[in-house]
Amino acid sequence: MPLFTEQAARSRARNASSIKSAGTILSERSRQQVTFSGTDIFLSHAFDDKEMLLGAVLLIEDLGYSVYLDWRDDPSLDRKHVTPKTAARLREQMKASKCLFYAVTPSTVDSVWMKWELGYKDGDNGKTAILPIVGSHMEAYSSSQEFVGLYPYVSGGTSTQDGRERLWIHRSPSIYVLFEAWLKGKEPFER
Repeated sequence: MPLFTEQAARSRARNASSIKSAGTILSERSRQQVTFSGTDIFLSHAFDDKEMLLGAVLLIEDLGYSVYLDWRDDPSLDRKHVTPKTAARLREQMKASKCLFYAVTPSTVDSVWMKWELGYKDGDNGKTAILPIVGSHMEAYSSSQEFVGLYPYVSGGTSTQDGRERLWIHRSPSIYVLFEAWLKGKEPFER
């Protein structure tokens, strides 16, 4: 079962929000992130799916990974307008991140930044992967945006070595590698 379903992401966001407000959660996570010299993951995403994205980020951070989320970590950025200043800041953050996850949600098609971010990070270090947040929109998106098939995709799953929930990078259901190994240059392989 994939870790990143629309239902699981929304549930995680609501669970956190029932204890604290989304703004409080984001502020706390942002303060934690400031101590990092870089992050594991730059999350390329469509802002309109904020609740789903918050849940996905929390699921990833629950596994111990750091995530750069622009509206949380750089709230003064204006992503609604394409400017050299915003592009420079995003480039800086992408370079400081080990990889980029391209989050596919219902609003992905409408994003003015996502394809640019994917291309930039792919050209920077090649560490780019699709983060499918599985729901009714995924099939329609994949068929209209063929380029997503060029990239590996992310899933969650339990490691047989230590029994912990981990991130995995896949080329297909039977060709995959542990996220940490992929970051170090190992490619997905047949299981």
